[in-house]
This record gives sequence, structure tokens and C-alpha cells, in this order.
Amino acid sequence: MATLIAAGLAVIACAKAEGLAPYKIVGDGIPESLTGATGATGDAARGRTLVATRTTTCILCHSGPFPEARFQGDLAPDLTGTGNRWTMSQLRLRLVDASRFNPATLMPSYYRADGLVRVGRNFTGKPILSAAEIEDIVAFLATLRD
Repeated sequence: MATLIAAGLAVIACAKAEGLAPYKIVGDGIPESLTGATGATGDAARGRTLVATRTTTCILCHSGPFPEARFQGDLAPDLTGTGNRWTMSQLRLRLVDASRFNPATLMPSYYRADGLVRVGRNFTGKPILSAAEIEDIVAFLATLRD
């Protein structure tokens, strides 16, 4: 039991792959911005664009408050109210590596480059999204309140 508690409280250093900014997982989130900017958050408007763009895959699986987007996904939770359910720290970790919460998740690890399977040729050895794009999406998702 003590080992489990210690493991849960431990700070885990990540992002060893080339091209990824270092980050630390604390508890169930990544408290610091991936861009390294102190106190700065991403751009919510750019984050909304990224989420609603099919190339980032968010809208393929998730639905949400996107009246202009036809054929929203139904494989994953609706994004409406996301800002009520999770902190920015928790959202950041979910985007970086959703498999930390559910090893069998279908959600891609958007900011990982190692230990992945079923990776498209264009993404082998590099993340799907940049640190700035992760921060923009986190800023947007944090605005989604019920």
C-alpha cells in the first residue's frame, strides 16, 4: 500500500524523445506548460480550430459545441463541459498521453514519440501535435463549461 501511495505521489519526468520539450507528470496531470512559458496559456481560438479540424482527429471521435461541424464522432465523450470536469493540468496529460488513464484507449498520444504502435509513417519518431498546439487545445477545452 505504501508503495502504491508513493508511486502515486511521485513526480515522473517524461519526454525523452528527440524534439519533445521535457515535462513532469505530477499526480494525474502535467501542471506546467509544455512550451515552458511561465503563467502563459495557449490561444483558445487556435485550440478550437485545431479541435474542429478533422486532421487532428479530435472531431472524428468526439462531439461537442461545434454547430458548423457535420458528422461529429460518437466513439469518445462529448467535449461539452470539459472545462468543468478536468483541470488544465489533467487536460494536458490526457492530450499528451491518454494511455496513462486507460491503456486500451483509442485516443492517440498526441505528444509522445516512443513506445507507440500503429503509428503512421509521417509520425514515426515524432509527436502528432507540437507543444504550442497542445497548449492551444488545453486553453480551448478549459473554456468549455456546462
